[in-house]
Amino acid sequence: MIDGFQPTRDGAVVATFAGWEADLLRILAGQLVELLRNEMAEPRSADPLEQLLDFTGPTSAPEDPVLARFFPTAYIDDEEAAGEFRRFTEGTLRDGKARNAALVIDTLEAAGLPPELGEESVTIDVELERDPAMGWMKCLTDMRLALATRLGVEQDDDAYWASLPTEDPRHQAYQMYGWLGFLQETLVEAVANSGNK
Repeated sequence: MIDGFQPTRDGAVVATFAGWEADLLRILAGQLVELLRNEMAEPRSADPLEQLLDFTGPTSAPEDPVLARFFPTAYIDDEEAAGEFRRFTEGTLRDGKARNAALVIDTLEAAGLPPELGEESVTIDVELERDPAMGWMKCLTDMRLALATRLGVEQDDDAYWASLPTEDPRHQAYQMYGWLGFLQETLVEAVANSGNK
């Protein structure tokens, strides 16, 4: 991928991925879905109305650092209010993030990415209308935040990452982080300019 996402005259955006790039996006999106779905919420109330409305979200902060970044505590000084806020909101937020990640996977596979990538050379052309493009933007943001959290990326620490040897797995992961940022930036710009060509 050289140019990232590009706008089209009819209001869509397009990008061409090498097979390995599309497969990497699918893997990262799949890991995101798995992370978001790895905790089952337990019912917290016997109230029939609450059960009907499925207000069964978690009441404590996630232990995983990425999930803790995704779903920060709303009320630092009030544990009970924070728990109630989390119970009523986190499930919906998780579902939204998981749907966006699944959208990325579905889009890539609908565009021709095979279930398993072999040695063959594959090119994947992706075209997104505005709503799916917004889902992709959100998923790319989540992927970048997850990688930044796992790596411990901080503001203005580019020199540290540039100093790592290329064989260091952290260097490779940081390259992925930068690539996701490039995709995100070109997607935002393409959506802003779509229909203006």
